[in-house]
Amino acid sequence: MDVTGSIALVTGANRGIGRRFVDELLARGAAKVYATARRPELIEVSDPRVEVLRLDLLDARSVADAAAAAPDVTLLVNNAGITTGTNLLTGDLDAIRLELDTHLFGTLGVIRAFAPVLASNGGGAIVNILSALSWFASDGAGAYSVAKAAEWNMTNGLRLELAGQKTLVQGVHLGAADTDMMAGYDIPKIDPLDVARASLDGVRSGAIEVLVDDTSRYVKASLAADPAQFYAGSLVS
Repeated sequence: MDVTGSIALVTGANRGIGRRFVDELLARGAAKVYATARRPELIEVSDPRVEVLRLDLLDARSVADAAAAAPDVTLLVNNAGITTGTNLLTGDLDAIRLELDTHLFGTLGVIRAFAPVLASNGGGAIVNILSALSWFASDGAGAYSVAKAAEWNMTNGLRLELAGQKTLVQGVHLGAADTDMMAGYDIPKIDPLDVARASLDGVRSGAIEVLVDDTSRYVKASLAADPAQFYAGSLVS
């Protein structure tokens, strides 16, 4: 799929990776970009090709309204998400449910709303921003890793279901990007613009999975080995 001339919709476009997707789509010649957020007043617009819409993953009415307002979309970027820092054993169950409601059911709801739009416009593409945490667990991020693992396999399932309407479904994995969400973590972080660039390069080439950084590539490769090697030092022997 050629991004030039495309009409894209980006969720969570007010900051971080979502904002960089908007920038990169415009730089690559997108005809229009719908920039969406739960609080659309936080989205800064400096290009006439950008149209701001409200879209809250947990509000089905706002999702339906966005789909009705954007009937010409050919590229859907599901970037919006949260992290609560909740562990599974002792953490608040409502916080765990919130992560699943956001990443799994919220993203799925957006895709279900826009799949007919994409079909009517020739198929197009869907990009789901996932995480290396789709494939491993980390103390302090149990809820997030469970939600991202669920979103990853949802991405795989929808890829099969949408193949008949010629919609590319791409999963994008990364370790950590330098965004507000990751501000409290003292770990190596990549430029969020690199995520947008790698993903859109993959859309152009038809890639169903994009591993943006060394972290995601390392974790993916480790899945074929004994998990005891990966978690060495984290488990009680």
